[in-house]
Amino acid sequence: MAGSMPNPRLRSLLWWRRWAKKDWAIAAVGFTVVAFALTLLSNSWRDEPDSDITRPFHPITASDLVELTLLQNAKARGALCLDGSAPGYHFKKGFGSGANNWLLHIEGGGWCNTMESCSWRKGTSLGSSKYMDHKVPFSGILSSHPSENPEFFNWNKVKIRYCDGASLAGHPENDLKNGSALFFRGQLIWEAVMDELLSVGLSKAKQALLSGCSAGGLATLIHCDDFRRLLPTDATVKCLADAGFFLDEKDVLQHRTMRAFYHDVVLLQGLAKSLHQDCVTRMEPSKCLFPEEIIKNINTPVFLVNPAYDFWQIQHILIPEASDPHGYWQKCKLNIYNCNPSQLEILQGFRGSMLKALNEFRKNKEGGMFINSCFIHCQTWITETWHSPSSPRINNKTIAESVGNWYFSRNVVKQIDCPFPCNPTCYHMNFTVFSRG
Repeated sequence: MAGSMPNPRLRSLLWWRRWAKKDWAIAAVGFTVVAFALTLLSNSWRDEPDSDITRPFHPITASDLVELTLLQNAKARGALCLDGSAPGYHFKKGFGSGANNWLLHIEGGGWCNTMESCSWRKGTSLGSSKYMDHKVPFSGILSSHPSENPEFFNWNKVKIRYCDGASLAGHPENDLKNGSALFFRGQLIWEAVMDELLSVGLSKAKQALLSGCSAGGLATLIHCDDFRRLLPTDATVKCLADAGFFLDEKDVLQHRTMRAFYHDVVLLQGLAKSLHQDCVTRMEPSKCLFPEEIIKNINTPVFLVNPAYDFWQIQHILIPEASDPHGYWQKCKLNIYNCNPSQLEILQGFRGSMLKALNEFRKNKEGGMFINSCFIHCQTWITETWHSPSSPRINNKTIAESVGNWYFSRNVVKQIDCPFPCNPTCYHMNFTVFSRG
């Protein structure tokens, strides 16, 4: 089915590229995530080509589609998307031995840091429930098929839609700036969604896992301890951030592009109140939005899934468009196999920075990690990268197997891959095919 829809895939990726040229790409990670989902099977590279990787492990069927539920009391709670519409989530009830277990997954979609970018965003599903798909497929970590999701297939599963532009952490005091009708209610959305889920069974959870992809992974880290606090004290509660470990790294021109961007997000949407107060009293609040700082203050067990060559971070933190005016990096950014030796050396340095940022976390006995050497972004919510015969592996373990061993305390899981290009099981995204025209 994936191979039969080339035009929609192409349109999706070209849409992302067009907005990237408006310097809002750093706020639109959701488009690269969508493009990744649509292009994974037909446009990824493997170090060892395998004819089976172009066939979905389990084709999506009607039973995999889950309806959108809009938050019932959104208006009364003031829990609103950027445009003032009600936020939403998709809920699939658990069964059998998983009936009292819960897995929540927060959607990714970047951030908006200016009135202009937030105003544009509210005309998309990342800022308004009016544009959200009414049904979405549950795959990967949300799959109900034991062959695809052996540990969590029969749990209650929730996909929380992302429509505030600040990792569910903005505050209403910053609404209506410059007379523009924008609602910065991320924190209220988080609280209202949690209350609604608690009322339909989450309050009786025996086991629970809060997860998220990209900006949703960052939201997972921000709200991890609060999630633990809301659930029964005797429940097993842990958190998983997928491609959410964004680095406070200088770009190739030695500018702090990402830090400046986060500074604007924090200021515009009032995020400081949602960040750890010990951190914000010690340093500039935007620094406290970086996961390296957040994880120092999380008491709940956390698992980090992240590629060491995260294409989104390479394209927007290490080599944002403004840092490459002559296009020296253009081919390398689109396909890691196009990188010359000096460029690869810089990418290896980026991997080194990620591992250095994780040094303290590696000593955390309750923490886990899966840091592979793939040119990719989110990996948990797509079956082909989460758990399938062709999934990326470290020490012969898929991400799903590694997360399961960590969650159920079977093994200490600190999986760190060797440097690119050593891992033949990697998916490496290839955007070159879309760069023409």
